Amino acid sequence: MTAQDPKQKDTSRELSGAPDLKWLEGEVPLARGFDDTYFSRAGGMEETRHVFLNGNGLPERFEGRQAFTIAEFGFGTGLNFLTTLATLAGMSRPPGLHFISFELFPMTAGQLERALAAFPVLAETSAELISKWAPKPGWNRMTVSKADLLLGIGDARDLIADLVVESGQVPVDGTVIAPVDAWYLDGFSPAKNPELWDADLLASAATLTAWDGTLASYTAAGWVRRNLHSAGFAIEKKAGFAGKREMVVGRKS
Repeated sequence: MTAQDPKQKDTSRELSGAPDLKWLEGEVPLARGFDDTYFSRAGGMEETRHVFLNGNGLPERFEGRQAFTIAEFGFGTGLNFLTTLATLAGMSRPPGLHFISFELFPMTAGQLERALAAFPVLAETSAELISKWAPKPGWNRMTVSKADLLLGIGDARDLIADLVVESGQVPVDGTVIAPVDAWYLDGFSPAKNPELWDADLLASAATLTAWDGTLASYTAAGWVRRNLHSAGFAIEKKAGFAGKREMVVGRKS
């Protein structure tokens, strides 16, 4: 095992309310507990487009679809969700979007508003999200710009067990979802937040993924790539964003 292997770390974290933030240059939030920013100082929307949209072959894969399901580890500021909505808004016939996300430390409405103020082009959908923002532990469902947002507040390793794809055997207390077409793997740095890159969690993600489903992540850490490969994804390295040498993309194999 490497020094960063999550099995060597204590991965127990309790839900403890809003994150403790430091604001860089007045607008980029940094989580003190993880010593990591929520989005790139070189451009948050550009990073989302490069890593998560382009990395999953979007928006091209939206074409001709009636519905599309995206799942994400780490809702954070909601920037990935809102940037995806902006991309769909530019299409003549966008698919219906089902967006599933997990967050252990949800921001307050005030924190969310301050973070998203950095993206005036998203002002309308940001305001709609903030107006509906009152997440409670467990699953929260809301509609934003006609998209279905299913937000899990708590430890993703526990919550993911509640999700069952619609073609599977549905438990009494399960939440039925369409198979995931694309994953945004956007937790904090694997070295600082190994829980969201755990082998069992990624294996669970694979079971929820459509046969041709994809993933994208800004990190190319070796043990993360091995965990993804073991989960059943074919992994490929690509050029990262804003001078970052590498990121990874994958497809369920």
